[in-house]
Amino acid sequence: MKDALSNTAKLGFGCMRLPLLDPNDQKSIDIEEFKKMVDAFIAGGGTYFDTAFVYHNGKSEVALNEALVQRYPRESFTIATKTLSWICKSEQAAKQNLPTSLNRLGTDYIDFYLMHNVNAKNAQVFKDFKMWDYMQQAKAEGKVRNIGFSLHDNKECLLDLLKMFPNPDFVQVQVNYLDWQNKLTDSKRLVKTLQEKEIPIVIMEPARGGNLINLPDRALKVLQDKAPKLTPAQLAYGFCLDIPGVLTVLSGASNLNQIT
Repeated sequence: MKDALSNTAKLGFGCMRLPLLDPNDQKSIDIEEFKKMVDAFIAGGGTYFDTAFVYHNGKSEVALNEALVQRYPRESFTIATKTLSWICKSEQAAKQNLPTSLNRLGTDYIDFYLMHNVNAKNAQVFKDFKMWDYMQQAKAEGKVRNIGFSLHDNKECLLDLLKMFPNPDFVQVQVNYLDWQNKLTDSKRLVKTLQEKEIPIVIMEPARGGNLINLPDRALKVLQDKAPKLTPAQLAYGFCLDIPGVLTVLSGASNLNQIT
């Protein structure tokens, strides 16, 4: 396990579904509500904030600047953001993602920079655009501190990606107890592979988009019979937090109640 990542708080704040002033406008982020959420998260010991170039049509990074970066010392938190190069029309456009993100976030560096949702179909685009070389150079220049990628795919895809993009500082994968042995998400084998290679793991979808929190009565009864003192949220997040090698578990939030 890489020592440089050992101090990151285990629960991360996913900034993909932020509160909106207008539910039909993804850009209309409720900044004042978001500030309260950030304050509550930090007060609870959180430090890791996860966003992306495309979240809220680019406004998630801008909102994170206003709610977090401008209000807290830079060394008190970590930011993860992502490049979505596979929708870019050229290598130049893909490499513009990073300076644009830095400008939106209002920071000189990004703690965790990822290639977003890499899979067997789009990996070649990242390779053709030389994005891994570009990210390594950005790391050498201090613009990013750790580089990695996220994927929604199986173990075989992960192994191919590790050949194309060797020695990542971390990898982000989908893990939850429902998908643990699902052949499509392949969570168990992904985790085992990353553990064997001693690559720190960032977990996304620990509650499967909230579906493991708002369970149907039949499923809820099964869990209550087995663990009557634990809530569905505690079971879902506890499953992921207890996995060896996990750097952080991302939890998306849309209102203050979900933080507190």
